[in-house]
Amino acid sequence: MSIVGLAHRGYPKQYPENTLVSFQAALDLSYSHLELDVNLTKDGVPVVIHDPTVNRTTNGKGRVLDYTWEELQKLRTDGEQTIPTLEDVLKLARGKAKVDIELKQSGSLYTGMEEKVLEVIRSCDVQDQVFITSFDHYSIQRTRQLSSDIEIGLVIYGATPSIFPYAKELGAKYISVKYIYLTDDYVRLCEENGIQLIAWTIDDEAAMRQMCKQYPQVWVCTNELEKWKACVLETAAN
Repeated sequence: MSIVGLAHRGYPKQYPENTLVSFQAALDLSYSHLELDVNLTKDGVPVVIHDPTVNRTTNGKGRVLDYTWEELQKLRTDGEQTIPTLEDVLKLARGKAKVDIELKQSGSLYTGMEEKVLEVIRSCDVQDQVFITSFDHYSIQRTRQLSSDIEIGLVIYGATPSIFPYAKELGAKYISVKYIYLTDDYVRLCEENGIQLIAWTIDDEAAMRQMCKQYPQVWVCTNELEKWKACVLETAAN
């Protein structure tokens, strides 16, 4: 049974986040979606790492943007994993799970990021198996200008009805919202506008059970993969 949910950076409660071993663990648990973050190297390679620096998750220091891909490969996480490329993860997930690619663009920090990511998606032939999201909505706008058919989504912190006209204008199919802001009205608005709502990031077991019961149509993004899987299976059994 496929577990409808987004594995946030793979399975970071058990393995180093945004690494191949972490994503493989999510696939082994039959998750329907992987969520990952993309930054860009000095030589224009889309790499899967959350922060704009390597300080928190590796034994290195400095900005991702100041490293070449070859230099990044010398760094290691606590679990002795390397930073994967977007291509690495897409090849791993191909035919197994859909991938939410969150662009960690910040204004004009990464020149050409959107083009580079689209190039990798096309080279891996997974256009129908991914969607691109970001907190930087200008980045999503550029993505849409570059591709009329790639699926896109908007990440926001608090729920706001003002997002719907813009989502319609862009042809965005997904909205990701911090879960504490979900209400019956907002879930209804998403359904009426043909939007798949994603709630991030739910790790509390009580909140998970509430989501299963109250909003089964909402996709949950979580770090606690085994807890969410148990909740989904329990709900299905009842």
